[in-house]
Amino acid sequence: MKFEEIDINPLILEAVKDLKFEEMTFIQESVLPFALEGKDVIGQSPTGSGKTVAFSIPLIQKVEKGKGIQALVLSPTRELALQITDVINDVSKNKKVNVVTVYGGQPIKAQFAGLRKAEIVVGTPGRILDHLRRKTLDLSGIRILVLDEADRMLDMGFIRDITAIIGHIPRNRQSMLFGATIPDEIRKLAERFMKNPEIFRSGNGIEEPKVEQTYIEVRKNEKFQMLLALLKREDPFSAIIFTNTQIMADVLSKNLYKNRINAWAIHGGLTQSRRERIMGRFRNGDFQILVATDVASRGLDITGVSHIFNYDIPPSADDYTHRIGRTARAGKTGRAICMLSPDGHDNMRRIHVERKDVKPEVFEGFNSGDYPRIEFSMGRPSFKKNVRRFGNRRRYLKISSPPPRY
Repeated sequence: MKFEEIDINPLILEAVKDLKFEEMTFIQESVLPFALEGKDVIGQSPTGSGKTVAFSIPLIQKVEKGKGIQALVLSPTRELALQITDVINDVSKNKKVNVVTVYGGQPIKAQFAGLRKAEIVVGTPGRILDHLRRKTLDLSGIRILVLDEADRMLDMGFIRDITAIIGHIPRNRQSMLFGATIPDEIRKLAERFMKNPEIFRSGNGIEEPKVEQTYIEVRKNEKFQMLLALLKREDPFSAIIFTNTQIMADVLSKNLYKNRINAWAIHGGLTQSRRERIMGRFRNGDFQILVATDVASRGLDITGVSHIFNYDIPPSADDYTHRIGRTARAGKTGRAICMLSPDGHDNMRRIHVERKDVKPEVFEGFNSGDYPRIEFSMGRPSFKKNVRRFGNRRRYLKISSPPPRY
């Protein structure tokens, strides 16, 4: 179905066409007709399926300029909040509604002016609640509420904050809720604050991301050597390596850098400005390998990621689903590889209970002696001239010979 086949404001439709969106995705085709009619909606869809556009169009179509804050979008992280704001700004460029993003890590007073003239507010639950307590945010005029990545907000302990925020919003609102998964606690929350919602699940025609998923058994003390070998074998266009801790994210990025692979780490221990700089460079293709923790990666919307490497096995199937959702976005294919050492078997068993599509793989020809061991105490090297550059093609450069020992 095409966007022009449903009742969308011509100004919005023109902006959508400028974004090169023609055929609607399943979630857009399912949600938009009901959302435009003002009905409550629950959408379970994989990341990269177009849900941000699906809820942005009704928001923009229904808000009226100069009549105060009329729509609120809650997201689990500031990165996702900023990405949502970018999409809303793109879709509303002809209608020119005022959108403000509020999140922690920036001076709260700097947000006051934006809130006074906004029609749509996008923010994280903690900062929204902070403004409500300070009485610098009035939600009495809200007509539409959106909870994006609700399952992530549950994982991050935001349910109480969300419940408190909803208490400040009129009951006669429209509510939309989205997530890659819809756990029981989210369903119970929806039963409390939504009115007979239309529900669209991933099993009802949503195309799952096309991700080839495998796991490789490896000794714990050989994981880094195997990672180097996998990067050489797979030659990823762009990759995210997931770890379970901030310390390991830093250790990996430094060791990769030492082995002339330009990798950077992102995790909750970094300042907001540094995280945004690193993410901006990754999106621009300045480097192709990002090392990340789950908390830092939640809500990241990055196109072109060809590979996911689970250096540490995630603790749950939901975490695994969110990790592999960073690749194979918007109908593309991807590859996800788990590096399974003995300490990860319990986590892998939990994943296998819900995910039968993760298959074993044997890495033929791998010899750990061909690659240097990981070092756990080092500063970031300064020899920038030895970092392998990728050129205008934005391709990961194949390692033609094993990295030198240090």
